[in-house]
Amino acid sequence: MADKLKESGVAILVEDGFEQVELTSPRQALDDAGAQTQIVSPVKGRKVKGFQHDKWGDEFDVDVALDRTSADDFDALLLPGGVMNPDKLRTNRRAVEFVKAFFDAGKPVAAICHGPWTLIDAGVVRGRKMTSWPSLQTDLKNAGAIWSDQQVVTDNGLSPVESRMTFPLSTRK
Repeated sequence: MADKLKESGVAILVEDGFEQVELTSPRQALDDAGAQTQIVSPVKGRKVKGFQHDKWGDEFDVDVALDRTSADDFDALLLPGGVMNPDKLRTNRRAVEFVKAFFDAGKPVAAICHGPWTLIDAGVVRGRKMTSWPSLQTDLKNAGAIWSDQQVVTDNGLSPVESRMTFPLSTRK
């Protein structure tokens, strides 16, 4: 399994306030499968701060500033949740454009928990089967998504990149 995602670049887009385990656990699994993960952030400075349920968590180094990269530099995108993180990302024009570019290119995107909020503002949920934290279901339905009460949902088949990696479109924590 260590080479399954060899040479696949995965952007992990976060702002301060991401749910820490929703970054660390998927990142570890991707790294273990051979992917090259990088934390991408619009945060000014070199660190972002996680959130652990109801309190601030650890700081993580930002590998690439959002304004210095594009979706062309990666094979896939991971959007951890948390409430603050996607709420900040969806109001950042550059972050929304970055997310949309992955969809435009047919690249795999994984959105966890509250992560689909950013997908709504990127205008990419209409007609897609998705899941999320239950409180987002009305937002997703109003944006045209087909919300499903499941832990993991995969939609839109496989893209060429997905022959090396398969990501769910969204997951619920």
